[in-house]
Amino acid sequence: MSREILLLADALAREKSVDRDIVFQAIETALASATKKQFTDEVDVRVTIDRDSGDHEAFRRWLVVPDGELEDHDLQIILSEAQKQISDIEVGDYIEEELEPIPFGRIGAQAAKQVILQRIREAEREQILKDFLERGESVINGTVKRLERGDVLIEAGKIEARLPRDQMIPKENLRPGDRARAYMLRVDRTPRGPQIILSRTAPEFIMKLFELEVPEIEQGLLEIKSAARDAGVRAKIAVHTKDRRIDPIGTCVGVRGSRVQAVTHELAGERVDIVLWSEDPAQFVIGALAPANVSSIVVDEERHAMDVVVDEAELAIAIGRGGQNVRLASELTGWQINIMTSEDAEKKSEEERGKVLATFVEKLDVDEEVAEVLVAEGFSSLEEIAYVPIAEMLEIEAFDEDTVNELRNRARNALLTEAIAQEEKLETTSEDLLALEGMDHELAAKLADGKVFTRDDLAELAVDELMEMSGVDETRASALIMKAREHWFADEQTQAD
Repeated sequence: MSREILLLADALAREKSVDRDIVFQAIETALASATKKQFTDEVDVRVTIDRDSGDHEAFRRWLVVPDGELEDHDLQIILSEAQKQISDIEVGDYIEEELEPIPFGRIGAQAAKQVILQRIREAEREQILKDFLERGESVINGTVKRLERGDVLIEAGKIEARLPRDQMIPKENLRPGDRARAYMLRVDRTPRGPQIILSRTAPEFIMKLFELEVPEIEQGLLEIKSAARDAGVRAKIAVHTKDRRIDPIGTCVGVRGSRVQAVTHELAGERVDIVLWSEDPAQFVIGALAPANVSSIVVDEERHAMDVVVDEAELAIAIGRGGQNVRLASELTGWQINIMTSEDAEKKSEEERGKVLATFVEKLDVDEEVAEVLVAEGFSSLEEIAYVPIAEMLEIEAFDEDTVNELRNRARNALLTEAIAQEEKLETTSEDLLALEGMDHELAAKLADGKVFTRDDLAELAVDELMEMSGVDETRASALIMKAREHWFADEQTQAD
């Protein structure tokens, strides 16, 4: 029987072009499955085959678990009991008992063959996927094989990939036999083996399509920095070149629009705006909002946001139908963009000025006249008054040296008082919330006021609840909540695996 195992392993390895060890593993699985059937209870069986002689051994095994955590006597053993047999054994190891191995001929040839062939099919799929990934291709060009519960299965050579319904361009109708291109979004590990998941809506897809149409990108003369899409309707891409001889926008458009039209045709008529990328965020945002003309722009680094002022006549163009233009510009640049008219900007400026005045009057214990001087000189926070070089404050004609020193001391005392109050609020806040990416002590203190003390407390909030509680914008609120929920999804994936 040992010779029979060796002959079978060699024959299947040659026939299916898979590693000989894969076949041996499949036979071991089949023998283990057959051995388990000798027991009435659920047991864990391990079978090993000598790769040279074909001899095989079978073992029943029990997983070593901590004392007090035993859940199944048939599959587990507590550490203290295991140590009576093997003194240096640890949790996670196995205690094994040798079994009489089942003769290979008795396991039921058909059942064994099915297990073996299934493992070989899985190995073949893994090898095909590995070969594909090693080629570095991210766009699959294939034929629609069939529709399955709204999803589309696309075949490209030996590769079969799934295009989910939510990754298809809206109103697009793909039928069996149609040629289709899509971006490789990810690889899912399923019980039936690895599954390539495709997308025709991902921003990366339009970037790859331009790469295929524009040789200068592949040559390294031109780069697409980012992309944003409203799939099937409109898209924006940001392009950049270090070669002054090249016109980035004209190169992507092509002669008589040939290159951009080829991409638009592939994306079911999706209109593409090509924008010049800039290291200057404000300049980049101005370009991204085209065709609207920007009057002025105010950058808020702390909130990673910009207030963009446009004329009343340009307002509808800047915002776009259903907010499409400003939304795509925001996604393209990575900045939150607030569109407003000159009147709105002036009103907001007055509101912010009023808040700063009120803060100075309250925290510095000064009258409104002194606060007005500080605001007029460009001071907008207690930190600036407390720590700006004293020489700058001494240049203010309305203040003498004693007044400047007194204002600086009051500002520092106010900041110290705020810091102590904030630390007291954070005494009940968990470390996992404070360590969360995007969190800071000021925000955590506001959350503590709202009885949000842990990462899970934050994860359970809705975006609008967090915005109301903390005053952060929608983009930051959404990002924080998703970050807080990450460990939930990680736990679910671990359980699934």
